[in-house]
Amino acid sequence: MSEDHPVASHYTRGDLARKILEALEAEGKDTAKLTIDDLAPYDEFHIRGREATIELAQWAALSSDDRVLDVGSGIGGPSRYLAATFGCKIIGIDLTDEYCDVANGFAERVGLADAVSYRQADALALPFDDGSFDVAWSQHAAMNIDDKSVLYQEMYRVLKPGGKLAIYDVCRGPGEDVIYPVPWAGEPAISYLISSLELRDHLEGAGFQINYFHDATRETVAPRSDSEDEEPPPPPGVRLAMGEDWKAKVANLRQNLKERRVTVVRVVAKRS
Repeated sequence: MSEDHPVASHYTRGDLARKILEALEAEGKDTAKLTIDDLAPYDEFHIRGREATIELAQWAALSSDDRVLDVGSGIGGPSRYLAATFGCKIIGIDLTDEYCDVANGFAERVGLADAVSYRQADALALPFDDGSFDVAWSQHAAMNIDDKSVLYQEMYRVLKPGGKLAIYDVCRGPGEDVIYPVPWAGEPAISYLISSLELRDHLEGAGFQINYFHDATRETVAPRSDSEDEEPPPPPGVRLAMGEDWKAKVANLRQNLKERRVTVVRVVAKRS
């Protein structure tokens, strides 16, 4: 079982689907007739959520002809948005069994099961033939993956010649050491951050041509609410997915971003 892996164990909750559905019912939503917009506050865990997904999709210039691989697909929010908006066919892989089960269940509920599907797999050994995809997509997954060289070599391998890689990830910043816990790791043992310069090196080393590389850290620092002493609350999905210590994880992430202990990058690259 994937839950034996320390990264999968970090993310597994056991009752995430039930908690999300209960929260949606409490909002007055008909859970038998959900839309991707109903789910958006719950199924996009990366920084800035749906807004960041829209921006990355625009830079990646997706089309209905694209076959997309979502590496580290979580519970499927971004890939369902891409399928509904652009008409893409998408396969998502994630190390965490529960995430894949929840993602497939929500795809059924929003009527996208014919366009998206999810399976448990290791990003370092992608279970696909060479040249299977037009686009490789990944948001906030590489932080939990140690061997970046193999990660990007695998993404390169499964892309067709001329295929695109679109990533939105957290990197190690120029500031002091990262404060833990954070959403992707309770401790340093499962956090594998590299600098943005190292990311460039890994991408180019895998054979990618970098077309766009943007430091999005300034955009991620949430503005103050009306009260100068309070930060706006995170989306409800973050609170449900991150476990009982979600407040500490969110607070530490905000501090890490403000002090540039971590940075956030948006990248589009091309396979030769």
